[in-house]
Amino acid sequence: MVITRDPPLLFAALQPHSSSRSMQTLQTRDLIALGFMTFALFLGAGNIIFPPMVGLAAGENLWSAALGFLLTGVGLPLLTVVALARVGGGMDTITAPLGRVAGTLLGIVVYLIIGPLFATPRTATVSFEMGMAPFVGNGAGALLAYTVVYFGLVLLLALFPGKLMDNLGKLITPVLILALAVLGGAAFLLPAGGMLPSSGDYQHAALAQGFTQGYQTMDALGALVFGIVIVNAIKDSGVKDARLQTRYAIVAGVIAAIGLCLVYISLMHLGAHSGSVVAEASTGVQILTAYVQHTFGTPGMLLLAAVILLACLTTGVGLVSACAVYFSTLIPGMSYRGMVVTLSLVSMLLANQGLEQLITVAVPVLVAIYPMAIALVGLSLLSGVWKSAPRVFVPVMLVALVFGLLNAVQALGLSDWTPDWLERLPGTAMGLGWLLPVAATLLACGLMDRLQPVRTRA
Repeated sequence: MVITRDPPLLFAALQPHSSSRSMQTLQTRDLIALGFMTFALFLGAGNIIFPPMVGLAAGENLWSAALGFLLTGVGLPLLTVVALARVGGGMDTITAPLGRVAGTLLGIVVYLIIGPLFATPRTATVSFEMGMAPFVGNGAGALLAYTVVYFGLVLLLALFPGKLMDNLGKLITPVLILALAVLGGAAFLLPAGGMLPSSGDYQHAALAQGFTQGYQTMDALGALVFGIVIVNAIKDSGVKDARLQTRYAIVAGVIAAIGLCLVYISLMHLGAHSGSVVAEASTGVQILTAYVQHTFGTPGMLLLAAVILLACLTTGVGLVSACAVYFSTLIPGMSYRGMVVTLSLVSMLLANQGLEQLITVAVPVLVAIYPMAIALVGLSLLSGVWKSAPRVFVPVMLVALVFGLLNAVQALGLSDWTPDWLERLPGTAMGLGWLLPVAATLLACGLMDRLQPVRTRA
């Protein structure tokens, strides 16, 4: 994911085709540019490293796992963009029915997850393991030295972004897309070998495993943050009609979703046919580097390393910058620059835990928060139905929170601490045991909402 604190810069590519600020509609080429911008927002480290791992583990059950992964890795971000486009705002707008305190708490959790706790450190560990470790080794000392330099650059760029980040993004994104196109084409035309048998839970629940692995991209959470960037970009082009803004945001989301589907399918196919090259791997980085080394040799490794290093760097800067803007407005007396320094240092410390450890810790956290994120998006898509949104939002989100926490306990391997009936809920095998209770709560609260009078304010 790439997030910027200056939405107009992201939309700069559209400006040459916009005759003036009074422009009311977008041409086809403008919509395509908007779609590629949205694709660039979502494309990041997690989008590249997790699909190969899913493909390798799924083996002969590749397509079932791929379907599950696409549902959460592509479907949820697309629905989130649509929901934000409909309400015409960002995190504060979509969480407004929960109340200011609850909405702010949820916003803090989301920003921490996509920021210093997981996503930002992951940009450093992914770029290290893919770009540096093949040449200098994967020792703790090498990682420490790299993260010091890496987050030093992130700090400097986030403190003084100016036009530098915009120019880097324009240069890097096309090269990254070209590299992924070459890699995706090679995955089908030059497979490293045949499929291995499915392993672990992919043997009997490939769809469910793919579904939960799609959480790891964090794009649904990221969409809650930068959905407002897309909406503002459309507004900045001169489109004033709210219905057109929603329509254009949906079109942009669909274009981005198609791009992500192509990337995910090709990388999962690559992983599924890489068993003979790397039979046992703990991260998708190892699969990708092994495949590139096998297929393209050292030149391919150097090109892939350079592209990933630069892509992760711009992503890290964008994440630090976006989180610094958000938290500096919440904490009295904390400046943007002070928050940039704090977030960079925290991210550097956590990055030294290593990529595998970051992924392991992230799983229960994401399993806990995603039911709430999915429920929030669903409630927002139905926002026109409710007479009083808080009467429905609050109880539904509370139930989603409870079951999300229960799922997190199970993800930690503490199933004995959860009630037995939790395992008997429909969809539990897919990680969707929370869906029926949340849907039942939504139905009950929706009916009560329709039977009660509309709340009015004095």
